[in-house]
Amino acid sequence: MNIAPPGNPAIPADVHAEIMQRLARAEEQHDVRILLAVESGSRAWGFASPNSDYDVRFIYKHAPRWYQAVDLEERRDVIEYAIVDDIDLNGWDLRKALRLFWKSNPAFVEWIQSPIRYIERGGFGERARALLPSVYSVESGMYHYRSMARTTERAHLRAEQVSLKKYFYALRPLLSVMWLERYGTPAPIEFDKLLHLIDDRPALRADIGALLERKRGAPEMGQGEPVPAINAFVEQQLARLETMRPEASRQPGAVQALNTLFHAVLDESGD
Repeated sequence: MNIAPPGNPAIPADVHAEIMQRLARAEEQHDVRILLAVESGSRAWGFASPNSDYDVRFIYKHAPRWYQAVDLEERRDVIEYAIVDDIDLNGWDLRKALRLFWKSNPAFVEWIQSPIRYIERGGFGERARALLPSVYSVESGMYHYRSMARTTERAHLRAEQVSLKKYFYALRPLLSVMWLERYGTPAPIEFDKLLHLIDDRPALRADIGALLERKRGAPEMGQGEPVPAINAFVEQQLARLETMRPEASRQPGAVQALNTLFHAVLDESGD
């Protein structure tokens, strides 16, 4: 079993220990085995504020016979906990997760690519990541990220005073679209890995870098004057993508590959 070391700079040791205890408690309470547990959201993306929540997401499995049931479709396939502090923890059953993977669900695709992993057992995580090129739909990803950026821009970036942190919730999806266009592979979730896509815009990159340092260092950035270069880039990209019609593609053999993974994971025992 591999876990994120307590010294991970994104996760303080005491928080890491508490998260591990809660994951162990979830396994005991629900009689499941966690296959992969990761950090998602701003800490995984690389632009968390000091007081950002810890968004812990996990994939778990039941014993094989649990899936051999007449009422399988009626059985609960998520584990959720109320948020009572800074730790937001919930997970999906293996079958649900793989069905969503088949549909290129953006949350699942980002979870398995997270650089911060609390638990990774057996071959699930590695094999799921290996399947990305043969399962992931680039055009679905492009539509998803465009929608994210457009929603954020309309809701948060048009006022005289804007929520400065919301810039990153528009920039990351727009850069992800650029990645998909250039490379045709799932975009990495770390914001820093996307920034080379605007190396030809040094002034824009400098403004983003300055804003990024502010966000990483301030508990709450609050409202501020719009950043003209960033607004112009967001508006330009959204206008360009408004008529985006990427060619639909189907991934032959995806379901068979996911079934093979499902059966292999159910057959695994121990760590």
